[in-house]
Amino acid sequence: MSDKQTEIAIKNMVCDRCISVVKSLLEENNFDFSDVRLGNISFKKQLSENEVNHLSLKLKNEGFEIIHSIDDQLVSQIKTLVIQNIFHEKEILDGQKFSDYLSSNIGVNYSRLSKLFSMHENSTIEHYIIFQKIERAKELLSYNELTLSQISYELNYSSPQHLSRQFKQITGSTPSIFKKNGARAKLDTI
Repeated sequence: MSDKQTEIAIKNMVCDRCISVVKSLLEENNFDFSDVRLGNISFKKQLSENEVNHLSLKLKNEGFEIIHSIDDQLVSQIKTLVIQNIFHEKEILDGQKFSDYLSSNIGVNYSRLSKLFSMHENSTIEHYIIFQKIERAKELLSYNELTLSQISYELNYSSPQHLSRQFKQITGSTPSIFKKNGARAKLDTI
């Protein structure tokens, strides 16, 4: 074993609760990790094959998966950055296009990221972003604390009407009907 730090990409780790679950799993199984972030675990040393297999089994039991291929890691990074930006750190973009944001954070040309994502997910990055924004809008509507105008601003929409159009396209319902019919209805993830 070497002293080299190891980064392992994790599929389906998309929220703060996921981070807590993974941290607990690592602690319970005495893994020597240094950090757990959305979609990623940093270990203080290189893991042996047996340790990776053990970790993989434990993660699968919790609904997570180690991502091995570079392409799958890139797709996972895209998803993590989108979710992180929409659900956790909205101020990151600061007027920047999502395509530029993704490309600069991942260090790969956006056209390559776009082709790769479409090939692996059978959907475009843009559609994935819209879907996640609508999920966030559903969540914010369920809290009943913000107006539709405030939610559209929060999610970087040009207007509440634009948000409403996309909301209806994705859910089949308007935001106001969604809110009336019990906004605590199922929220989709990933």
